[in-house]
This record gives sequence, C-alpha cells and structure tokens, in this order.
Amino acid sequence: MKSVCFYFKIHQPFRLKRYRFFDIGNDHYYYDDFANDEIINRIAEQSYIPMANTLLEMIEKSGGEFKCAISISGTAIEQLQLYVPEFIDLLKRLADTKCVEFLSGTYSHSLASLEDPVEFMREVNMHDQLIHRLFGVRPKVFANTELIYDDDISLLIKAMDFKVCLTEGTKHILGWKSPNYVYSSAVAPDLKLLLTNSKLSYDITGNFNNTEWDEYPLTADKYVDWIAALPEEEQIVNLYLSMDTFGTFLPASTGIFDFLKALPRFGKEKGVQFTTPSEASRRLKPVGNLTIPYPISDVDEARDVSAWKGNDLQREALGKLYAIGERVNLCSDRRLKQDWEYLQSSDHFYYMATGKNAAGSFSPFDSPFDAFTNYMNVLADFIVRVEEQYPEEIGNEELNALLLTIRNQAAEIESLNKEVKALRQNILTADDSVNAAVEIVEKPEIELPKPKASAKKPAKTAEKSKPAADEAPKKRGRKPKA
Repeated sequence: MKSVCFYFKIHQPFRLKRYRFFDIGNDHYYYDDFANDEIINRIAEQSYIPMANTLLEMIEKSGGEFKCAISISGTAIEQLQLYVPEFIDLLKRLADTKCVEFLSGTYSHSLASLEDPVEFMREVNMHDQLIHRLFGVRPKVFANTELIYDDDISLLIKAMDFKVCLTEGTKHILGWKSPNYVYSSAVAPDLKLLLTNSKLSYDITGNFNNTEWDEYPLTADKYVDWIAALPEEEQIVNLYLSMDTFGTFLPASTGIFDFLKALPRFGKEKGVQFTTPSEASRRLKPVGNLTIPYPISDVDEARDVSAWKGNDLQREALGKLYAIGERVNLCSDRRLKQDWEYLQSSDHFYYMATGKNAAGSFSPFDSPFDAFTNYMNVLADFIVRVEEQYPEEIGNEELNALLLTIRNQAAEIESLNKEVKALRQNILTADDSVNAAVEIVEKPEIELPKPKASAKKPAKTAEKSKPAADEAPKKRGRKPKA
C-alpha cells in the first residue's frame, strides 16, 4: 500500500527595523514590532488557523486515518505566543490527536549546521525542549533549516541520537533513482533518510492555481490517482510544503482547503494511506546508501545553499556573526542571548541574495545591499555589547577559565548559604531549653540576675566557739568518772 506523508513547515523570523549607523551604541533594540505583529496576525488569519482547523477536520472525519507532520521553528512559536496564542492552542489539539508528529529542527531556523557544529547542536536541543514543554512530545525525526543536509551534517544528526532525517530528493544526487524510497546515510548507516518528492509538492504549491498548466485544474481524485499509479515498489511519497502556502499564496477562494479535505476519502478508495515519518521509517527498510558530499537544500533550482552563502555580502555577515558565537554562549545575559537567537535566522541572509537567488518580494528591503547594510549595523551594535562584557583582548580559553572559577565560587557560596539556612532552621526547632539559651545570648538587653551576697555571721572566738573539755560530758548527759 502506498503511503503519503505531508510535512507542513511553519517559520517566521523576528524582522529587523531600519537601523542606522548612528544608532550603533545608542539603541539596543533591533526589531520591527509593527511589521512582526501585522504579518503574523495576517498569515495566522488567512492561513495558519484555517489550516489547523482543516487538519483537525480531516483527522476527525477519517477516524484518525489521516496523519501528517509539522515542522515549526522556535522564533515562530515565540511570535505566535505573543500575537496569536489561539493558534498555539490549535497546535496542542493537533498534538493530542496523536495523528500529527512534530519534527525536530533549529530553534531560529538558522544556518548553524554550516557554520558552527556546537551551536547547531545547542539550537536543536533548545528547540526540542520547547516542543516538549508546549506539546508534551519529544521529536524523533529531524528536519534541518530548509532541509539543508550533507554527509558532515548527518554525523551531527546521528550524534544527537536521531534515527530519521528528512531532506530534499535532488536530481543531481539521486540521478536515475526515485525519491519514493527510504535511504540511509553513507557515513552514518543507522540514519534513515526520507526524501521529498519535489515534483508532486510543486504540483500543489506552484501549479494548483496555474491556469496555463496543462493539467489544470488539479483535483483531489486526480492527484491521488497519480500517487496510486506509481510503481508498486515505491512505497513512500514525502510532500514538504510551507503551511502559509495554504490560504496566503493559494487563497481559500481557489478551493485549496476543499482539495485537502477530499484527499483522505479518495486515498481510501485508491488504497493510498497517510502516515507520519516515524511510522513510515519503522515500517520500511532502506534500499541503499546516499553519499552527499556537498550541502543540499530545498530552495531554488540549484537545490544548494547559494541562497544564503552565494555572495561576498552573505559570507561576510555570516563570518562576523559566528565569530562571536563562543563568547555569546559563555554569557548569562538574557537579552544578549535572545538577540543572538533572533540574529541567526536564515531569512536575514536570504534578503542579501543577488541574481537568480534574490529574495525579491519576500524581502522587506529595497535591495540586497540595503539588507546587508542594515544587518551589519545591527550586528556592529551587538558585537559592541558582547565585547563590553567579554573583551576581545582576553582569549576564549582564558575567559572560559575565569568564568568557570566565578561559577564555581558562586556555587560554593550558594552551598554555604544553604548550610546556614539549615542551621538556622535547626536552631528554630530545637528544644525549649536551647531556645531559652539562644534567646539570652541573642538579647543582650536582658540582664542576668546578679548573685546575692551571702550573709556571713561574725566568726566566734576560739574560746566561745569550742566548749571546754569539762563541759562536754554534761552536754552529752554523762557524769564524770571518779
């Protein structure tokens, strides 16, 4: 039986405000709150909320037979919590159905996997802790930022104990092979790879509303027929789609939500089931290994990372940012670490893309050079703040040793404070006699009673104090002998 796995991606960056050169050192707040508020509310109203309700309806009407996966970044969660908390509630309802699997990823949808392995692993851990805290599940399948992947990254993914990774089924990697199988990493054979079917994904995102397409209009039964007609041995079709496609780029008036709602019914008729990535990976075995020496992604025709690292502007900005990563991670300044997360979002570097990779209408800036200048002004102020706490003259190893000493001393002080607190508690609960003694010692204003002077009688003379020898017998009532 053919299996289809839908992956819906949700990501929003914290967009930067216009930050001038003269703001450096004077203004430490970098974000366009108005734009962030307006965009997340608009997309939530048009796309996220209707999509969540559509998925809930599909799960309910199919009796739990419809299943899918959601990949959501930490920065998107933060904005949704801030501006559209009702959508977080819908995600919790989806998690409660047990039919939706939440994927692991980088917290800020960053490029750390290409720049800093330690930072990459820290971000993934931070993201997964947030997912567990909100939805009560621990992600088991990994999907990197824009599905970026290569052999080196696979080793990092395996080191984090993931068994399954989602990435792009690129033609220049697969060649004649089909993406509709489970593969494994050539350098980490225990890591299973699920590959997206970019053609069938694009038929929804790019062609659904394309009147010039020779297959227009796309209907649910036609789409399921295409999947059912695939060779029998091709058992899994992975469809990776941005959730804001539904309702924003493809408005509700196009019938896109009705198309989705009809899929489970036609799938059941044609013997096509819907699954989660974990279920598919447990059921299916890899058919071979894939060697991917250079990074791939799901962006642009080249399916590489040139959209973020294709020109000198992007490489300069990335180099400056990650050069201070070690110092930032040593600090405990909450605002500094928060800015560090937000500045890592891949969107900032995508806006700097030129040529065929240009962000175009997706960018809030007039040009890639405008985006670069604005970002570097922000980064310059951020670097100043980092160096104020951790000067560049001090080497990272020396700084780390100093901070370790300070933290050890702080831990020792905390331990001593606990001991003092425990001793005070023991004193308060001691018996009455000890309490009385403590009260006397601690209250010097209570004067101890002075000892009374003993009343001594005047000493008698030897003659008066001692009886005469001849008087003693009389006092004992005896007569003297003859």
